[in-house]
Amino acid sequence: MVFAPGERPGSEPEEAKLQTASKQIVQNAILRAVQQVSQESQQKEECTTTSRDRLQLGVGKLTKKHAKK
Repeated sequence: MVFAPGERPGSEPEEAKLQTASKQIVQNAILRAVQQVSQESQQKEECTTTSRDRLQLGVGKLTKKHAKK
């Protein structure tokens, strides 16, 4: 086995701990990113639905006004 400068034999458990910690950090970052995208998508969908509902209400009002004439 070849060791890098400053690395000593028997440091494999330490390296395994670092790899585990790194994997956990990456998994947490991915999870947060997915949650953020999901949340933004929901907000966008709610916004789109609200705008669509407002437009439909507006069209209904125009139709009623037009029908009275």
